[in-house]
Amino acid sequence: MPLSIINSFASWVLKQRIHQIELFLKYPNEVQEELLHNLLLASENTVIGKKYDFESINSYQTFAERVPIASYEELQPLIERTRQGEQGVFWESPIKWFAKSSGTTNAKSKFIPVSNEALEDCHYKGSKDLLCLYLNNNEDSELFLGKSLRLGGSSQIYENNNTFFGDLSAILIENMPIWAEFSSTPSSKTSLMSEWETKIAAIINETKNENVTSFAGVPSWMLVLMNKVLENTGKQSLLELWPNLEVYFHGGVSFSPYKEQYKKILPSKDFRYYEIYNASEGFFAIQDLNNSSDLLLMLDYGIFYEFIPMDTFGTPDQKVIRLADVELNKNYAIVITTNSGLWRYLIGDTVRFTSLNPYRIRVTGRTKHHINVFGEELMVENTDQAIAKACQITQTEVIDYTVAPIFMQDKEKGAHEWMIEFKKKPADVGLFQKVLDETLQTLNSDYEAKRYNNMTLNPLVINVARENLFYDWLKERDKLGGQHKIPRLSNQRDYLEQLKEMCAVKS
Repeated sequence: MPLSIINSFASWVLKQRIHQIELFLKYPNEVQEELLHNLLLASENTVIGKKYDFESINSYQTFAERVPIASYEELQPLIERTRQGEQGVFWESPIKWFAKSSGTTNAKSKFIPVSNEALEDCHYKGSKDLLCLYLNNNEDSELFLGKSLRLGGSSQIYENNNTFFGDLSAILIENMPIWAEFSSTPSSKTSLMSEWETKIAAIINETKNENVTSFAGVPSWMLVLMNKVLENTGKQSLLELWPNLEVYFHGGVSFSPYKEQYKKILPSKDFRYYEIYNASEGFFAIQDLNNSSDLLLMLDYGIFYEFIPMDTFGTPDQKVIRLADVELNKNYAIVITTNSGLWRYLIGDTVRFTSLNPYRIRVTGRTKHHINVFGEELMVENTDQAIAKACQITQTEVIDYTVAPIFMQDKEKGAHEWMIEFKKKPADVGLFQKVLDETLQTLNSDYEAKRYNNMTLNPLVINVARENLFYDWLKERDKLGGQHKIPRLSNQRDYLEQLKEMCAVKS
C-alpha cells in the first residue's frame, strides 16, 4: 500500500476522536462526575473499596469526606501487597505492571501501578489524541509518510512474583500496539537498552538513514541526542539529515530554557513544537493549538482531578477543591484518582489554569521543588522563564541549572544561590545575573517584595559550572536519560553542595 494512502487513512482514523473530545469540552464537569462514579462502582469489592464503603458513596462531598488525601508513602503498603501477588487490593482488575520511578529527589524507588485500563484508556489514548489534535490543526501534515524518533528511558523490564516493573517508557514499549511500533524508530530492542551512552550511539546508527518526520522525548535529553546526531553526521541542521521533519512532541521538563537551542538546529519557521504533560501515574494534558504554551486538560482518561491551592498547601487550613471550583492563574497542587487504583493521590506537581472554558493549564513546578524560605514563593515556571529571558538578552545558552537558598546568619540577609552550566557562556556574568534577578522580580511579586531595597534578600549569586557537571552528577547516581532530571529548586542546600563539591574536585 502506498505511504500516501497510509498517511491519509491514519489521519482519518485519528481525527474521528475529535467528536469525543468535543463532548468533554462541552460538559467537562459532568464528564468528571460520571467518571468518579464509575471508578467507585468498579472498585466496590476491592480492599480499599470495602474499607471506605465505596458502595454507599453517592456524591463528591461524601467521597472527599471519607477518602483521605494520600502520598505515595501512605499508599505503598497496599501497592506492595499487589506486587507480592495479591489482587483486588485497590483496583478491580489484575495489575501486573509497575512503573518504577525514583522521582527527581528521592533515592527510594516508587512502584506506580499501571493497570490494563490505564495502558489502553489513558497512556495509549493520550498518544493517539496527541496525534489527533496535531493533525486536526495541520491538515497538510505528512507525518505518517515517515517515522517518529522516540527517546525513552534506559531500563528493561524485571519480573518479581509474576509482576513486572521498569521505566514507564519500557512498559509502554513492551505493550505497544502494532500501529505504534510500525511508525516508530529506533526498534524496541534499541529503545530498551540500559546503558545510556551505548544506547545513544545505537539510536544514531539506526535512525540516521530513516525518513524521520517527528521526534518525541524530554527536551534536555533529546537535545543531547540531537547534538550527537549532528556531530556524528557532520550536518549543521537536523533538516539537512531529515528534510521531512515537521514536529517535536516534548514533555517532562519546561521547554523554555532550551527553545532557542532547538531553533538553531531546526532553522525553519514552519517547524512545530507540541507539548504534553504525562507521568508514570497517567497522561494528563496535551497542547491543542499551534504555537501555544497552554495544555488542554484531558478529562476522559479514567482520571478524576482535584486541586489544592498552594497558598494553603501543607497548612492546617489546606483545602481541596474539584475541577469546577478552580480559578484562573492560581497555583494548585494536583490530586488524582485513577483507573490504576490511585485514590486521591498527591502526585507532586503544581499547575495553574490559563483558561476555564475549556480547561487549559500550564505546569508550574513540583510541590517539593520551589523555594519559600523567605516567603518568596519562587516556582520553577518563574526561574525557567527568567533563564530564557537572560539567555536571549545576553546571547547565551544554558544546559541546566539548580537553585538553593543562602540562609540568614547573624545579621546577614538571605539570598538565592545558583549553579548554572552554560553551553555558551555570557561575556559578562554580572549582566546575566542582573537580567536574571530583575526578570524574576517582574515575574514574581513575592520575590520582588523580598528583594526591594535588599530588604530580606540580597542579589542572587551565580556559580558557573564546569563542563558536564550536571551530566556527571546524574551519571554518578545512575540517572542518565529517560525522565531523570536535575532538581531545579530546593528549600535545602543538599544538591547545590554536592554539585559545588564535584565542581571543585574536577576543576
